[in-house]
Amino acid sequence: MQYIQWIIKGLAMGAADVVPGVSGGTLAFILGVYERLLAAISNCNVQALRLLGRGRVAALWQHIDGTFLLCLFGGIFISIFSLAGVISYFLEYRPIPLWALFNGLILAALPTLIKSLRWSLLRAGLCVLGVAFAVSVGMLAPHELNPAPWLFFIAGAIAICAMILPGISGSFILLILGMYAPVLLAVTELQFGVLALFLAGCIFGLLSFSRLLNWLLQHYHDATLALLIGVVIGAFYRIWPWQAEQKMYLPWQYARQVGDADIGMALVCLVAGVGIMLMLLNLEKWFTLPATAENATTKD
Repeated sequence: MQYIQWIIKGLAMGAADVVPGVSGGTLAFILGVYERLLAAISNCNVQALRLLGRGRVAALWQHIDGTFLLCLFGGIFISIFSLAGVISYFLEYRPIPLWALFNGLILAALPTLIKSLRWSLLRAGLCVLGVAFAVSVGMLAPHELNPAPWLFFIAGAIAICAMILPGISGSFILLILGMYAPVLLAVTELQFGVLALFLAGCIFGLLSFSRLLNWLLQHYHDATLALLIGVVIGAFYRIWPWQAEQKMYLPWQYARQVGDADIGMALVCLVAGVGIMLMLLNLEKWFTLPATAENATTKD
């Protein structure tokens, strides 16, 4: 049952990674797999290579938490390849309900995140700093680019750092770099050569940046979490549904000055996002309860 939980959480992370403005790292952080993910990735190190060279496959698999990574990344890749076309459609034709859905996801998780820490003045300051950082990244303007093949490697290395950092969207970084449309096209058209370069860049960036985050969590755990919570809160600036040309509007202002505010569908998606997140947050309880009941029956 634990494996199914990891796959489902990976599916949620993959869906978030496809959307510019939402981070798979945010979902990992919210769903309680973030620290384990960083630790597992950080263990892909020299010791892992030594175990591989000695043919100790079982020890290597345990060292890198292989089953956890396989389930999580399996869910991520399934989600990316299956949802890329659907999310591209909504981004182009119905963006407001899509953004409202992700607002609901994060709103539902914020109380749990805030309660997870014992707050102090220093941690509150770090949280504010995280908000400022996320907002400043969200204010960057995207631009278009006709990329050379080697740029896919660079884009992968940079974007993956954002993807594992809660609140900062790797897809949005690709948008800023002008690489979002080319990468999405490569996914939908299965351009394997381009995807291989992008994946190689992702692996390089992932192995390097994850070590820094893992070190911070090991040595300054609560301070780092406070900063990350701030980054998650700051992400609302980028994913607010009613915005155009880097300007944010209230729904009725958007309807007057920009176009259809799609308020009804946005509210439905907001509620759906809250419901989905509550379900994801309670996965462990729901999967544990049947097993507990079964064990109790066996003892009787």
